Formats: sequence, structure tokens, C-alpha cells
Amino acid sequence: MKFIVSSSYLLKQLQVLGSVINSSNTLPILDNFLFELDNSNLVVSASDLETTMSATLEIDSTSQGSVAVPAKLLLDILKTFPEQPLTFTVEDNNTIEISSNSGKYAIAYAVGEEFPKAVVLDEPSSTLVPADVLATAISKTIFAAGNDDLRPVMSGVFFQFSPEGLIFVATDAHKLVKYARADVKASQVADFIMPKKPLNILKGILGASDAEVKIEYNDSNATFSFENYVLTCRLIDGKYPNYEAVIPKENPNKLLINRTQFLSSVRRVAIFANKTTHQIRLKIAGTELNISAEDIDYSNKADERLTCDYQGDDIQIGFNSRFLTEMLSNLTSDEIQLEMSMPNRAGILTPVDGLDEGETVTMLVMPVMLSN
Repeated sequence: MKFIVSSSYLLKQLQVLGSVINSSNTLPILDNFLFELDNSNLVVSASDLETTMSATLEIDSTSQGSVAVPAKLLLDILKTFPEQPLTFTVEDNNTIEISSNSGKYAIAYAVGEEFPKAVVLDEPSSTLVPADVLATAISKTIFAAGNDDLRPVMSGVFFQFSPEGLIFVATDAHKLVKYARADVKASQVADFIMPKKPLNILKGILGASDAEVKIEYNDSNATFSFENYVLTCRLIDGKYPNYEAVIPKENPNKLLINRTQFLSSVRRVAIFANKTTHQIRLKIAGTELNISAEDIDYSNKADERLTCDYQGDDIQIGFNSRFLTEMLSNLTSDEIQLEMSMPNRAGILTPVDGLDEGETVTMLVMPVMLSN
């Protein structure tokens, strides 16, 4: 088994696949890349048992075979090469030899058959989504997903597909983000919960792509195929909470404000907030918004005044500044709207401008009780 490949091309593909590999694996074989060679096609795979990803590379070869090569060692050596063709030859003494312009390097390999096979989905449902839409949907929602192992369903992003459009939801019970697209549709109704790790991997490579992603799914697994990549992952098992029930429908108090100005104020005032509660207070009356924070233990205190466009009753409401900062940073619009009903009901953040046709973003943040 022998093939020739460009060093930088191989490195670029392997770095993407390398993000699948865990730093500590229960099975030693998972510390390897699986190379499967079939003439001029080389399929390289990486897996952590939950997520498996493969890339198909075009190379120069006329042989066939499969070997598992230590991932870290291979990545380390590839990073040091300037762009050049590399020749990989599998020798009889259980090593794979890499020949470069300047030298030869031998790496011990494992038998390819030991590598766990990727799951093949039986009769899956499928949907096509433009890569940029999926990348935006992931980055707009993933930050709001929880990290609680006791509530695994909330540690992922909920995908809801229907002929009306696509909805992506993430929540950790303190904040919630719902990202919807009415301009991309699925042929049938389906929903599933995607874990964070494969989504972060997808987010990293989809941004620069203008391809269409084919998403195939059944009750337990989902596969994302685009360009030369295929990513298969196990879905999170369980029923997603009824998020619609948490979004308050009647919100008579509406605040319109410049997003960057609001964000800088919140960031500044938050420095003076209590380090455990991160609590900041919004006091809105007429066209004036007061943002304040106080840390009684250290006598630290901040108070800022902003002008805003406000319709509704005078209100005082407390929020966790970290959640508010995360949400405001994640939006890209110039103006945002904050809708509220009462100091103990969730506030709803929505962008006023900068959205594509058919795109909606709804962010919900739970208030914190104000201590007088």
C-alpha cells in the first residue's frame, strides 16, 4: 500500500478530523486516524465512538488497503513540513514510512480492521440545508445550551424540521435561544437533539463553505454530508422540554436601544456587580434607562444612564450580567428590542435589523430577584 499526497492538503484535512479525537480514550485504537485507500481515493476517519467523521482525499496511488496511524504523531510531523509531496509506504515490519524531500520517517501503525466502523443509518429521513444557514444556526444557539450532566437533553441543540421551516433551540433554564428559518424547509416533520461536540466541529468548517449539507437522521443517529466530509453522531436521547410554554406571549413593555451602546454599558457596570450573582439592575422610565450594580461586600457601585425608546410602564428588573452580555454579543444587529411584562417574568431580546429574509432570532433571559 503506497500513496503520494500534498503535505499541506493532508494537514488541513487531518486538523479538522483531529478535533473529533478525545484527549483520553478508553480504546487505544481511537488515538489513531484510520486510512482506507482505494486507488486514487483515500478516506481518513477519526472517532470517539459517539462521533465519527471522515474525509475523502484525492491522492496519487494505485493500491488498496487500510491502516490506523497514531494521530498526534502524524499531526506533529506534518505541521513541520513546508508544502511538498509526501510518499506514504506501508512496510512489512508493521511501520508506515513517510518520505519527504529531506528525509524518511517511520511510524508504527495498527491494523485497520480494529478501528470501530461508523454507524450506517437504515432508511433515514433527509433534509438539505445550505452550509451558511446551518453554521449561523449553530453559532446563534450553541452558547445557550447547558452543561449539566444531570439534564443531558438540555446540553445539546434541539433541531425541529417541518415543511413550514427549520427551528433550532438551545436552553440551560436561565437563558433560551430560538433561531428559525422560514426560507429553508424540510419535506416531513422531525426533531432531534444534537450534542455540542459535533456541532462545534461543524461550526468550525461550515463557515467558509457554500455547499449544501445533507442531513440524514433516524431516532438514534444523524449524519451530515457535504463536500468531502461525512460526520455521523449519536443523538441525545430524551424528550426536549416544551420551550414554547416558557416564552411569555404578552409583553407590553418594549425597549428599543442601540445594541453596542447597551452592551458596553452592561459590560462596564457588571465589573461592579456582586461576583457570585453578577446581578445588574435595569430601571426604565420614560426615555431613560438606568443600569446599575452594587457589591455591598466591597462597597463597589456603578450607575449609568442611557437614552432609549421605551413604551410601557416604569419598571425595575434584575438580570445576570453574564447572560445579558453573552446574548448581546451574539447578536449582530445595530438595534435590539427588549420586551418585558413583569420584574419576575423573562425578558425577550430580538434584533430589529440585519436579518435575512425568513430569519428570526428570539432570545429569552430569566430575571434575577432584586434585593432592595
